Amino acid sequence: MASANVPKTSWADDVDELETPKVEDYVDENGVRTTVTKKIKRVLQKAVVDHSVAERKTWAKFGQEKGNKPGPDRATTTVGENVYLKLSPGNKSSEPEPTAEQAVKANLAKAGAGKVVCRLCKGDHFTAKCPYKESLSGLDGADTPPLGLDDTGTPAEPAAAAPAASTGGKYVPPSMRGGGRGPGEAMGRPGGSRDDLPTLRVTNISEDTEENDLRELFGGFGRVARVYVGRDRETGAGKGFAFVSFEEKSAAQKAMEKMHGRGYDNLILNVQWSQPREQR
Repeated sequence: MASANVPKTSWADDVDELETPKVEDYVDENGVRTTVTKKIKRVLQKAVVDHSVAERKTWAKFGQEKGNKPGPDRATTTVGENVYLKLSPGNKSSEPEPTAEQAVKANLAKAGAGKVVCRLCKGDHFTAKCPYKESLSGLDGADTPPLGLDDTGTPAEPAAAAPAASTGGKYVPPSMRGGGRGPGEAMGRPGGSRDDLPTLRVTNISEDTEENDLRELFGGFGRVARVYVGRDRETGAGKGFAFVSFEEKSAAQKAMEKMHGRGYDNLILNVQWSQPREQR
């Protein structure tokens, strides 16, 4: 039990012996003896910490560290530097980067080219980026030839009226502007809309008839442009009628003559010319 009362020693206690002054003697090549004494100076540093940190440092150690002196044990703990975090609202000296237009203006000003002036509204911006280029009539009169004369100075024929300026800053389609061509054509078949195609109305067909079945049936008379089978929106079942459009009227006429009254899928087909929608 006597050995239990022996205080625990640590190899770190020997560090104090290393802090004593050291004397070193050495002789150089010329036989001169030199003595060097090394001393270590301890400096006490004071730091302001939080109250909870200061109170925690006064707690008595327990466990294997019970009975040791306050502070971290250098034999088992390495104390690093304190890193302080400084929060700032932002870099106030930073400026926004100039835009491309501002950079071009700055380069022109440095080169002595003068100020950027719009030719339409005389504003401080480029003519291509003028917000009033749609509402103003045009460029300066110095850039355009006099009325009634072309570029060569000879009398020119009267041109069409200039497009009317849009009122209220609203967009006006080209077809609705003055001198426009009017409403554009449909983007479908060059000949016109679907109603302009020679179309046959086929009735008394079965519910299981598909578009490909009718395309194969009428494809032998000519090139079929489109096939539409009427179906119920909820069930998807056929309603017993369809429309077959041909690219040539002669092919549609031949198909109507040959297929009208013909049996197909245990039913007798009824083929007639399709009437425009407004006349049905």
